[in-house]
Amino acid sequence: MELQLYQVDAFTSAVFGGNPAAVCPLSEWLPDDVLQKIARENNLSETAFLVPEQDGHRIRWFTPTVEVDLCGHATLASAHVLFHRAAENTDKLRFLSQSGELLVRRDGGRIQLDFPARRSARCEVPTGLLEALEGPAPVEALGPKWLIVYEDEAAVRAVRPDFEALSSFDNVIVTAPGSDVDFVSRFFAPSCGVNEDPVTGSAHCTSVPYWAKRLGKPKVSARQVSQRGGELFCEDQGDRVLIAGDSVLYLEGRITI
Repeated sequence: MELQLYQVDAFTSAVFGGNPAAVCPLSEWLPDDVLQKIARENNLSETAFLVPEQDGHRIRWFTPTVEVDLCGHATLASAHVLFHRAAENTDKLRFLSQSGELLVRRDGGRIQLDFPARRSARCEVPTGLLEALEGPAPVEALGPKWLIVYEDEAAVRAVRPDFEALSSFDNVIVTAPGSDVDFVSRFFAPSCGVNEDPVTGSAHCTSVPYWAKRLGKPKVSARQVSQRGGELFCEDQGDRVLIAGDSVLYLEGRITI
């Protein structure tokens, strides 16, 4: 069996930046173990699989080790493929997912995701979490979607996680005010097989509501300060978060299984 495969760098306007995601359009679903094996073989933080359904596409996302319930950069990558390679005669797309309906539209030269907000609040931090981050002391910690807030961008860049210790916890966002954007962040998910994700759209479902409230404005600019890095243009809309970014095709081909 031959399958079409694309690789798109998301949240960047140039190849080798942002977060690379694989996109595999299907006519019907393959067994879950086959989907997981394809994702493992691709060895990217996410592989998205798409099947046409109900005036849109059912979308599923796999890391090399597990299926996840929401992924921003692979959804942006999937929209890039549908807009630019699948001749979709529309400026809007509808994805059906484990996290509900996700609407995507062209936003000038960018692609904008409409995702559910995931708000965090101050709560008791489990023993060992902050120690596993092995960096400067944070000024605030919120959960249950872990958002660890630092004083400045330099502190976020200085975090050097112990990934083995961090794998005992759910995904973790570290964030701070940015030097030339509203806020910066990094994202760690060793429990899902991804030590540090280059640019994480879904993490901004948590960080954007926090920063929009703290800064007193709904529209905020963000940068994920991983080694590859990426830019996001976001808006808090209450129970939804708009996340826009650039994208560029890196690879187009076929796989044989």
